[in-house]
Amino acid sequence: MSSPKMCKLVLADGSEWEGEAFGAEVSTSGEAVFQTGMVGYPEAMTDPSYARQILVITFPLVGNYGVPGSDVDEHGILKYFESHKIHIAGLVVSTLSADYSHWRAVKSLSDWMKESGVPGIQCVDTRALTKQLRATGTMLAKLVMQGDDYNKVPMNDPNKINLVAEVSCKAPKVFNPSGSVKVTMVDCGMKYNQLRCMIARGAAVKVVPWDHDFSKDSDWDGLFLSNGPGDPEMASTTVTNLRRMVQEMASGKRPVKPIFGICLGHQLLSLASGAKTYKLPFGNRGHNQPCTEVGTPHCFITSQNHGFAVDDKALPSGWMPLFRNENDQTNEGVVHESLPFFSVQFHPEARAGPCDTEGLFDCFLDTARASAAGQKTDLRAAIKRKCKDIIGSDKFDPEHLLKPTKVLVIGSGGLSIGQAGEFDYSGSQCIKALKEEGINTVLINPNVATVQTAKGLADKVYFLPVTPDYVTQVLKHERPDGVLLSFGGQTALNCGVALWRNGIFERYGCRVLGTPVESIIATEDRQIFSDKLNEINESIAPSQSADNVQEACDAAERLGFP
Repeated sequence: MSSPKMCKLVLADGSEWEGEAFGAEVSTSGEAVFQTGMVGYPEAMTDPSYARQILVITFPLVGNYGVPGSDVDEHGILKYFESHKIHIAGLVVSTLSADYSHWRAVKSLSDWMKESGVPGIQCVDTRALTKQLRATGTMLAKLVMQGDDYNKVPMNDPNKINLVAEVSCKAPKVFNPSGSVKVTMVDCGMKYNQLRCMIARGAAVKVVPWDHDFSKDSDWDGLFLSNGPGDPEMASTTVTNLRRMVQEMASGKRPVKPIFGICLGHQLLSLASGAKTYKLPFGNRGHNQPCTEVGTPHCFITSQNHGFAVDDKALPSGWMPLFRNENDQTNEGVVHESLPFFSVQFHPEARAGPCDTEGLFDCFLDTARASAAGQKTDLRAAIKRKCKDIIGSDKFDPEHLLKPTKVLVIGSGGLSIGQAGEFDYSGSQCIKALKEEGINTVLINPNVATVQTAKGLADKVYFLPVTPDYVTQVLKHERPDGVLLSFGGQTALNCGVALWRNGIFERYGCRVLGTPVESIIATEDRQIFSDKLNEINESIAPSQSADNVQEACDAAERLGFP
């Protein structure tokens, strides 16, 4: 077996990171950025917003579920990707999985990248690399293959290129022409799921290039501005066309129709309104960004991918901020006070999730339908209603706002050394977080060979089996006012569900913190989980529960084998 080819990631500050090459064995350059998503690498790599960037994935294992095939839906749109090709310049991972397993997979990540001419590097300490990028900000980088002349690989700056013009479509194309409402979608680097979300809600969508003069068209009911890569000021033609459109609608020279922008589209609408944009130190890229609807306690977990932001302090009269990022307090959306114009920095259509805010497409299309029918609607009020519907009732039990004083953490039970280390790690981090908040921690875990049972970590440790009987005894003796079930794997979950069903937690006044027991039951019971996914028309591998050998054989006969 031949030795893997080596390569180096070289950053603009001179630091070098050596590793093994995979994918296409070619040198490249771009802007080094990091993304915190745990899944979704096929979607991220085909997202045009990552054009010419060297993507560092912080999750340690990548490629384990392979790459799906090029299946298309009834509208000719690829089902499992966000565009027709890989857009990143290169990929940096800690560990590449050579073997993959998934019912949709047809090839490995490395083979896909090799076919696409995109290089990758593995065996890199992505944790240390990410910490450096967080400290210094995103920076230019190049990936140099062993044997290539370092000095002959230029470190090109993608921010000086009109990346929008590079990734946008070259000619208009209509999807779902029989739709009940007409949308013109300005493709600045459109993700396919934005198109899918529109079509699923009955829209006929005309996708046009970034520099298309949509002010000359009059047959659309709503205008949509897509995401895209790079500096928004590079798309000056789009901003000029948009500014003219907004001004003519505001002055009464043109019928008022709704406008909706996402990500780069948010920045373009803001620039057209008269606001300013600026480059973030390291951007927001991942699936777990908390965004609050301004003026409410409603917070949503969102997916994001952007290196620039809108300065909402420079918003002109008539415009107001709509959402705010709770991590860095940057602007996440704007809305006009009286006209149906709004935009968001995050991705409501996110693949691979979360999609909590996908209902914003309903607000846009409902407004477009009302506008086409000659009816006036209050878009701001519609967005508020939709956000409240997504969150659910604003009623809450004040007890749930009380900070617990003592919490029981249920560990993973008896394990072999080296087995299920993720539970030990997550449990130890949980105990550290509780102690930082000044909360007394009690741990039950019979395994002495773990980090979480180390002396001085938890305030008190019970080396007892994780069973309902023993946990009940600990509850009776310690009287904690909170319990965490999610840090001990299947053993802790099963034990917690049994205690909850028998009313033990209620008897001792102990609240289940974190994931509700009802959600644990719904996800751990495969049949319930499958039924719930079917309720929302989400694809899932066929399965069937069995309680004995004969039922298992019958199920295998019906389902078949891989």
